[in-house]
Amino acid sequence: MTSLSVLADPAATEAFGARLATLARPGDVITLAGPLGAGKTSIARGLLSALGLAGEAPSPSFAIVQPYAPPEVSVPVLHVDLYRIDDPAEIEELGLDEALADSLLIIEWPERAPGMWPDALALSLTIEPDGSRALTAEVPAPWKARWRQI
Repeated sequence: MTSLSVLADPAATEAFGARLATLARPGDVITLAGPLGAGKTSIARGLLSALGLAGEAPSPSFAIVQPYAPPEVSVPVLHVDLYRIDDPAEIEELGLDEALADSLLIIEWPERAPGMWPDALALSLTIEPDGSRALTAEVPAPWKARWRQI
């Protein structure tokens, strides 16, 4: 199932992330694709804020994996940025498969690991001429009932 939405501004992008937080749970993977500045990290920040994170979540661009755990957030989350990954084999060293058992994974730049998360909620953002963001969601079977609540 494919869904398309328009996010008018950065506040709407973060608000979408907050709505997503009400549906996401440990064991889920959410991938965020799109060009630099499209709003991937804004969605992640909205989601993390809604899960209880106080303050602004840093982009994990340099750390690659930014972990969050209770009581900082209500469920364990790994915010992952694959932008600096050159070889998909490097991803195995991150231990994401093991963490998936009890954590929510938010993966930015998933195109660096094609086919790695086939059941992920795959979100893609594009920057529109008016500055808004077009959000396309590829909704896998495990998300279909939840997605209707967005």
